[in-house]
Amino acid sequence: MTPAAHPSCQSECRHTDAALSELRSWALLGALSLAVAGVFALLLAISRVPGIERIGHWPLGFFSKGLVIHVVFSLVIWFLTVFALLTSQAAYDISGGKPKFMGLGRVGLSLVSMSFPMLFVPAFLNDSTATLNNYVPVIIHPAYYAGLFLLAAGLLMPVLRLLANAGLRLRRLDTVPYAMVMAGVVYCVAVGCFASGLKGVWGEVPSRSMHEQLFWGGGHILQFAYCILMLTGWAILGRQSLGKDIVDPDIFRLAIGLIGVFSAGGLLFCAFFKPFSPVYMEAFRRLQFVLAFPSLLIAGSGLYAVLQYRKSSALPWRDPAFVAVALSVLVFGAGGIMGLLITGSDTRTPAHYHGVIGGVQVACMGMMLMVCLPRLVALPSAPPRLKLQLALFGFGQLMASVGLFMAGGYGAPRKTPSGSVSLTDGAAAGMALHGIGALFAVIGGILFVATMLQYLFRKTAAPVRGSLAANSWSGEAGAT
Repeated sequence: MTPAAHPSCQSECRHTDAALSELRSWALLGALSLAVAGVFALLLAISRVPGIERIGHWPLGFFSKGLVIHVVFSLVIWFLTVFALLTSQAAYDISGGKPKFMGLGRVGLSLVSMSFPMLFVPAFLNDSTATLNNYVPVIIHPAYYAGLFLLAAGLLMPVLRLLANAGLRLRRLDTVPYAMVMAGVVYCVAVGCFASGLKGVWGEVPSRSMHEQLFWGGGHILQFAYCILMLTGWAILGRQSLGKDIVDPDIFRLAIGLIGVFSAGGLLFCAFFKPFSPVYMEAFRRLQFVLAFPSLLIAGSGLYAVLQYRKSSALPWRDPAFVAVALSVLVFGAGGIMGLLITGSDTRTPAHYHGVIGGVQVACMGMMLMVCLPRLVALPSAPPRLKLQLALFGFGQLMASVGLFMAGGYGAPRKTPSGSVSLTDGAAAGMALHGIGALFAVIGGILFVATMLQYLFRKTAAPVRGSLAANSWSGEAGAT
């Protein structure tokens, strides 16, 4: 007769199974958000190829509404679900697998899941209108606004849980849980700025200018959280590929801490500047420049470590984790340089933004493939196709950004579908290059989503039991 399991063991296993289920659900939401965005990215790329408007009829308002769907699902939802996954993992790690307020994770998942159709369906309703404002573009419809509220509230739940479990023990946290605590603080600051923006526009008729004001402050602060995600990816992927820290832990904590401190400036702007005044808008715009110092601090430390490693060993170019780091730095750096060369309002602005955001995307993809999945499902080895996915997406994003920058140099206007304006030969060539690069990026994204869904829907359990802290981010970096 098999002896009954000890009650404490049963409780621990239940906590572990619940934790794995929650983390898989966050990963699944992220994969599904990219699946939605990928479909529209392909259609948008095709719609911008010169002459495509003569081949087929495009639905009325398709470009604007499709662009809203693509941006919200590929950037806002994707990045924030990765953030929620890492935040949840950090809460389980620092609490030994049994965090206080564990149910907040499930509440957050439910709210975010409910937001998905509300953010998608209004695009196909006749009484909806798209506004292509910065950071969080909007489809004017009550259901869409409700979806945004549920998304923000749902993501706040795991953040509050992590902050409650971390308490004032920042100095004792490992590097990655520390980074997620700082990202959680940044997210709370962004929510505060969104609330301030909402108060300022309350009662106004929905329009592009109203949404621009509403999301200006919080949208800028969200970039701080995205930057923390990317820098965290560089640190843990670099450690995994080289077998040692590529960034000194003290330098990493300093850089991430500075981002958290700098983000608090957003609340000061909301409190002391007249809402939506020129000085208010310019203050938030200039605040983003402070991200350069922490990024260069970590990039410089990482480059030194890579050069030292190269003196004794060949660089591990066959390792998808190292490819992810290298491409992320390359694409992010190219986007940053483009930002310094912008003059006027044309496609050079989205070229800069696509490059910078592309660097964050590659880092997040690398973390999901090489770090998160091995903690959620049984992966005996890293499939060779992982490197191909990252290469297609990373180089595709770089090519697309270069194409947009080239077209902008010849006067191509931003946020405009092909056929609505006449392009010079140079601008047309740039847009063609952008379309080809975007196609490569979409193929890489499709392969990435397929890999994520393939493993997340497997019945094989993850090779982790007991406290999730035993599989924490700070140990040997989740070798597959």
